[in-house]
This record gives sequence, structure tokens and C-alpha cells, in this order.
Amino acid sequence: MPAPVAPEHTDSEHIAPEPKAAKSPSTVKRFLAYLKPYRNDLPIAIGAVIIGASTQAIGPFLIGWSIDNLIGPGNLTGLVQMIAALAIIYTVGTLAIRVQILRVGTIVQKVLAQLRQDIFNKIQSLSVGYFDRSEAGDLMSRLLNDVSVINNAFGQSIPQILGNTFSLIGIIIAMLLINFQLGLLSNLVVPIMIITTSIFSRWARARFRVTRQTIGELSSLIEEDISSVKEAQAFNRVDYNIEAFDALNKANRDANVDAVVVTAAFLPSIDFLNTLATAGVLAYGGYLAVTDAATVGTVTAFLLYVQQFFRPIQILSQFYTQAQSAIAGLERIFSLLDEPENLQDNPNAIELPPIEGRVEFNHVTFGYVPGQKILDGIDICAQPGQMIALVGPTGAGKSTIINLILRFYDVVGGSVNIDGIDVRDVTQASLRRQIGFVLQDNILFSGTVAENIAFGRPDAEQADIEAAAKVANVHEFVTKLPQGYATVLGERGASLSQGQRQLISIARAVLIDPRILILDEATSSIDTQTEKLVQEAIAAILKNRTSFVIAHRLSTVTQADQVLVIQQGHIVENGTHQQLIDQAGVYAKLYALQLGEDD
Repeated sequence: MPAPVAPEHTDSEHIAPEPKAAKSPSTVKRFLAYLKPYRNDLPIAIGAVIIGASTQAIGPFLIGWSIDNLIGPGNLTGLVQMIAALAIIYTVGTLAIRVQILRVGTIVQKVLAQLRQDIFNKIQSLSVGYFDRSEAGDLMSRLLNDVSVINNAFGQSIPQILGNTFSLIGIIIAMLLINFQLGLLSNLVVPIMIITTSIFSRWARARFRVTRQTIGELSSLIEEDISSVKEAQAFNRVDYNIEAFDALNKANRDANVDAVVVTAAFLPSIDFLNTLATAGVLAYGGYLAVTDAATVGTVTAFLLYVQQFFRPIQILSQFYTQAQSAIAGLERIFSLLDEPENLQDNPNAIELPPIEGRVEFNHVTFGYVPGQKILDGIDICAQPGQMIALVGPTGAGKSTIINLILRFYDVVGGSVNIDGIDVRDVTQASLRRQIGFVLQDNILFSGTVAENIAFGRPDAEQADIEAAAKVANVHEFVTKLPQGYATVLGERGASLSQGQRQLISIARAVLIDPRILILDEATSSIDTQTEKLVQEAIAAILKNRTSFVIAHRLSTVTQADQVLVIQQGHIVENGTHQQLIDQAGVYAKLYALQLGEDD
């Protein structure tokens, strides 16, 4: 798909605010819905969890029973048999836990992989307008950092959480069955724990939301600064960038410290309740043993149960704290997944048939912000094979016209038609397959030369790639590279000159053989020798194609069939180069001014 021409506006109000956080229960419920495809695998995992929990719950009971019925009476044979039985029980429990961790852990990793895929698919499907008001680094943070936090909280913990939850239930039942009074005493702290956890979780969630937001801002700043390091050094902005990063880094640090403060207060509170319950069991259990209301074995079993009882609670409490950060990350992810796709295909959209290349703007009105018109009443009629030049000052609306042809945005009023078909009535993919694009500053990718040329047609044969390169006057240069067409380019093709990047981008357009071609001053910012090669390549590709050329250097459009002079969203002059020169209007003045500058 062609890259959009950047819209000619820089209003700060277009930056999207941080989306309002979703309710955490609905967030968790939505995340759990990702488990549905794996529901057939869950019974085995749950079965393993129940077996593992049962072995944990039965152990203290058997130890207590052995103290009263085997050790006390001196039944050595029975004790040996009991030890063997306990060894078998705990071995089975260990194996069950292994199965549980393997099964549940695999399911969770599949869920997280699907979540990443959904985020990436959503980013690819969002309209260009969304990216005008969003930062790439923040989107990367949601895809990488937020999912990583979820993995840390759920990926390793959920298998343990399931096991400990069932163990806790089994322990509570066993304690109540063995001695109801001691069981009630041990569980008196549970309501206090629930209240404590609820209070701390609200505090933690609010702070973790801030940490997720600030790490997203940090990612955006890092991505921007790394991509513009040369400009920063050239304009002596390094110190300023360091200060800006330092301020945001400190904000992220402070947010994490606030979250740690809550966690640091929470875990000791749970430990204190653990100690309190143990002391209660020792005191009351000791009293029952002394008064013969309970046996020593029963009290011993209870002490073991209390230790086992609080271990799952401690793990669950730690997980609950971690989960607040994960929920904050899920809220950010789901807010992105819920972002409306403003430019969806019409339900009745058709595939655009092979076109001749007639492009019409019928009284088109458009604005990026409601109430602020960028284009107003634009009428254009480009016949197949014609070259249409768009000239005018920066911000006049030239790039906006190009974006509307590609349907990166929808018109507010009027229509854009290709061969008489409204672009809103065809699928976006079929529309863009027949439009080629050569930008002033083309983007190359970190693949091979061949892969970059075949960007719009990945299944192209090597012969077709080389044929396109020859038309674009880049074949000779490519064959001199170390690995020829298999040479891997650096990020954005940084190892190539501007002219070489431009020639490769022209070859990319040649390969898809478009009926409509868009050029954004493809010969600017390159040396004279390379400019000649670029002009020859452009001349070859323009033959028999409808073309729209954004022209900053008017000498490049003297052969255009129509020159449209655009000012403040209106076409103020329209004609051939010579006709506009004869009119002695805006175009003639601009042309004379450029001729004077060239002289």
C-alpha cells in the first residue's frame, strides 16, 4: 500500500488524549474471552490442578493422623507404610503440577501471541488520520511493553494461581472437617485480607496506569530522538533532548516508585496477618491439646495447614498486585483495539476493475478538523494519460488532494471519482493496487534491494524486478553493490544517497504498473547527474499513465497538460504552462520569481 503524503497541518489539537481507562472487571472478562479457542485443553489442565491441590491438602492430615495413631503407639511398620504412601502422594502431586504448568503456560502464551497479532492487525487497519494524532513510540509500547507486562503477570503466574487457588479451597475444607473451631479461628483473618487487598489494589491500579502511560511516552520520545539524531546534533539540540528525556524518565521513575510504595506496604500487611493467625492457632490449639479437647496430631496438622494456607494467599496477593499493572496495560491495549476504523470498506464495495485513469473531483470539500476547511469547492477533471501539476504554497492543499485520490481520507462534501466510480464504492486495496506513488523523501526498508523494489508486489519474479529497475535507471547501480539485488539495505536505506533511494522508489512504482501515478517533486534534493537519471526514469513511467505531480520547481512541469494553482484550498488558476504564463497571474509571477532565483 502506498505511503500517505503527510497532511499539510500541524495543529496540536490533533494529538489524541490518553484514552479513558476501561472498567477492570470488563477488562479481565474480555481478556479471559481469549481462552475460548482453548476450552478443549482446559479440562486436562484443571484436572491436573485439582490433583495437585488434593495432594497438598491431604498431606498434613495424614501427618497429624500418623502422630496420633502411629508414632504415639509406636507402630513402626505402619509409620514406614505411611511414609511410603506420602512419598507416592507427593510424587503424583509434583507430576500433576508439572502438567498443570505446561498446559496452562502454553495456553497463556498462545493467548498473548494472539493479543499481539490483534494489536498489529489493528494498527495496520487504522486510518491514516489516526496516525496523524498518535505517536509511533506509544503504539510500539502497547505492542511490546504492555504485552510484556501482561506476560510477566499472567504468563508465569496463572499456572501457580490456579494451583494455589484450588489448594486454598482444599485446605479450608480440610481444616473445617478436622476441627471446626480451629478452622473458624484460622479463617477469621480472611475477611480482613480481602478488605486489605481490595484497598491496596485500587491504589496500585491507579499508580500502575500512570506507569504504563509514562513508559509509552518514553518510548515515543526514544523513537523520535533516535530517528532524528543527526538533526539533533546538527542543530545543537543534544543537551535539550537529554533534559527532556531526563524529565520524562524521572516522571516514569516517580510513577514506579509510587507503585512500589503501595506494594511494599501491602505484602508486609499480609505477612502480619499470617503471623497473627499462626499465633492464634498455637494459643488456642495448645489450650485444646492441654485440656484434651484436641490431640497433638490435630494441632500439628493445623499448624502445617496454617503454613500451607498462607502460602497460597501470599502468592495470590503478590499476583494481585502484579495484576494491577497488567490490567492497566490491558486497558491501554483494548482502548487501541476499540479505536474505530473510520475508513472501512463500504459493505457493498466492489473490486475496482482495470481502469483507464480518468480522475474527477466534483466540488470537493474537505477538512481534517470539523469546521476547518482545507479544500473548498475543488473541481478537477484529469483525462486518461494526462499529467496534472499541482503548484502553490505550503499548506495550500496539494498533498490533501493526493490523499483523497488514494482515499486515505473521505471527502466531507462532493466526490472523487475514478473512471466514473466513486472511490468510496470500491475496496481500498483494489483502488491502491492501480495507483503508484513516488514521494520526495521515500522510505526504504531494512530488507534487500529486490524486496524494496517488490514492496508493492511481493510475489514478483526476479526478472520482473530487474526489468523495472532498468526502466528506473537503477539496474546498473544495483549490479555494482556487493550482493547485487540481494544486498541488504540499512534502516530507511540510510546507506544509499537520496538519488539512489529515489531511483529504487521509482522502480517500485514501475513494477506495479499503475494506471495512475503520483509524484511528489521526485527530483528535488538530488545532485544534477542523478537528477538526469531520475527525469529519464520519470519520463518513461509517465507514458500512457494519468499522473498528478506536486511541483515545487515549476521548470519540471512545463509539459503538464494541466497546471492547477492552489491557494488556501481553492484552485485559483488552471491551464497549461504557456496559458498561465500568458495570463500573467499568480503562476506567471511564481515562475518568473523562480527563474530569477535560478539565474
